[in-house]
Amino acid sequence: MLTAERRQFIMEILRRDKKVLSSELSAVLKVSEDTIRRDLRELAESGFLQRVHGGALLISPAIASYADRQKQAPKEKEAIARAAAKLVSTGQVVILDGGTTTLQVARHLPLDLQATIVTNSPPIAVALAEHPHVEVVMLGGKLYKKALVNVGTTTVESLRMIRADLCMLGVCSVHPEFGISVQNLDEAHVKRAMIAGAAEVVALATEEKLDTAAPYVVESIHAITYLVTAPTVSDRILTSYKALGLAIVRD
Repeated sequence: MLTAERRQFIMEILRRDKKVLSSELSAVLKVSEDTIRRDLRELAESGFLQRVHGGALLISPAIASYADRQKQAPKEKEAIARAAAKLVSTGQVVILDGGTTTLQVARHLPLDLQATIVTNSPPIAVALAEHPHVEVVMLGGKLYKKALVNVGTTTVESLRMIRADLCMLGVCSVHPEFGISVQNLDEAHVKRAMIAGAAEVVALATEEKLDTAAPYVVESIHAITYLVTAPTVSDRILTSYKALGLAIVRD
């Protein structure tokens, strides 16, 4: 089998099973594990997968720019936002993480809601500027332009002063074994501080972000209280998340 054919086969298995193991690929393809590791390394460098110990996982679509991500799965994101907005109660302090799905949550908050929204996202702050009863706390920091969120020491230090009822986390990648991960180290530190400062954590994830991984780990899957995803996501995909005790919200 030619190298290109072998790598195409690896990607087909990865898309089907959501993960590949080097040892299994070596046996099936009758090549050494060193060859498989080289294949995985080069596929990772091309942006097709995320290497993990012993194999590889799918890579999240969140590597795209903010503008491009706004065009991805718009109906799914709107459904997730409607469901997530129902988890916010009057009087709460809510950390609303940056992201295209959390932006939709901001737009779906009821107009009679009285709450405080803490965010590191300029687009979310602007979206909530017209809300009649929501107080907006904008976290400062360095603007990470690709994701349109503020990050850095200033952002993390501000979050350490906040005890929120709820954290709505925009998820880049989530996996039952490898947890929550992102593409940027500074963003990982901010998300970790958000989680630490909230009584409950809501992870918002479209189907294409489930069972994927990124280079920088935020927290284990056990940091999540609710996993909000689209109603079209099958029970089969969610089985491993339910087994870990996560409350799944799909409507």
